[in-house]
Amino acid sequence: MNRKRTIKIAIAGVGNCASSLIQGIHYYRDRHGDDVIGLMHEEIGGYGAGDIEVVAAFDIDQRKVGQDVNRAIFAPPNCTTVFAGNLRPSGVTVAMGATLDGISAHMTLCDPQRSFVRADLPDATREDVVRELRRSGAEILLNYMPVGSSDAARFYAECALEAGVGFINNMPVFLASDPGFAARFAAKGLPIIGDDIKSQLGATIVHRVLTDIFARRGVKLVHTYQINTGGNTDFLNMKNQERLATKKVSKTEAVQAVAKERMADEDIHVGPSDYVPWQKDNKVAFIRMEGRLFGDVPMNLELRLSVEDSPNSAGVAIDMIRCCKLALDAGIGGVLAGPSAFFCKHPPEQVTDDVAFAMVERFIRETVPEPVAV
Repeated sequence: MNRKRTIKIAIAGVGNCASSLIQGIHYYRDRHGDDVIGLMHEEIGGYGAGDIEVVAAFDIDQRKVGQDVNRAIFAPPNCTTVFAGNLRPSGVTVAMGATLDGISAHMTLCDPQRSFVRADLPDATREDVVRELRRSGAEILLNYMPVGSSDAARFYAECALEAGVGFINNMPVFLASDPGFAARFAAKGLPIIGDDIKSQLGATIVHRVLTDIFARRGVKLVHTYQINTGGNTDFLNMKNQERLATKKVSKTEAVQAVAKERMADEDIHVGPSDYVPWQKDNKVAFIRMEGRLFGDVPMNLELRLSVEDSPNSAGVAIDMIRCCKLALDAGIGGVLAGPSAFFCKHPPEQVTDDVAFAMVERFIRETVPEPVAV
């Protein structure tokens, strides 16, 4: 299949997730067939992972702003696994972004190696970001703001609308699932995917699948919890409980959506629990499910899942980017229902994962243009 032109993306937030994404783009550039692990398909509409090009990036940490993005992804406080080091300079310099509510107050009091050190520069305005998006030729903007950054997430969504680029909302501020924002992207003919990225095999997707099995096998789910610990800046950020509200809603609704009947709030707990510095980017999840079987006989299930957090979402981000690009190529605007349902925890339309998988496959099949006979 002949390659199409590259997919030009911009990234807001050059943290661990951006690091894994950029490493993955380079890692898979010359890999094919059985060597391509962790992606939905090696190619989607003719686009491989290596066809993605980062053309703009925004951050507020002094160790990243002004650096080549391929160097910035390895700067502290990033701590994810390096599986594609020694990257050549990209020629893309990380620009100063907008702080807004992107930093929790307690983060600035921590060890600089584990937290943010804000660049001594004025915040970017919306005009600055829009100008950079247009100058770079970016087609899609990825939002990687920290959990709880509602104002910052909306700021970058507004920038995408004004610059005329697609938008992928990887974090739990409800934008794609906000009818107002969804309508504005549709009116502009711009695709949006969201909200809150699911990992390839993370705690939420495992919890969802198990909950779905309980429902399908006739087991009454009485109580359940999901407790997560980690040592990256995401978990450090979430020690501020005030920033956790939308994250807990997103993760809880992802599980509630596949339960046979909605559980009472006191019977379900899903959410990040604690920051353990030495875990770095490793996330450990503990899931417990208590149910009743035939004859009202009790049972329980306990599971421990340990994953490197950021690489676990990078392949999903690559699939989202390629689906967003297909929509741009086809002139499709608004929320992409299938990709949002399959790739995100809090999409506008919650469905079971087998239905979501079928929806995204249908989206790909129906959006890829038929080859023109010569």
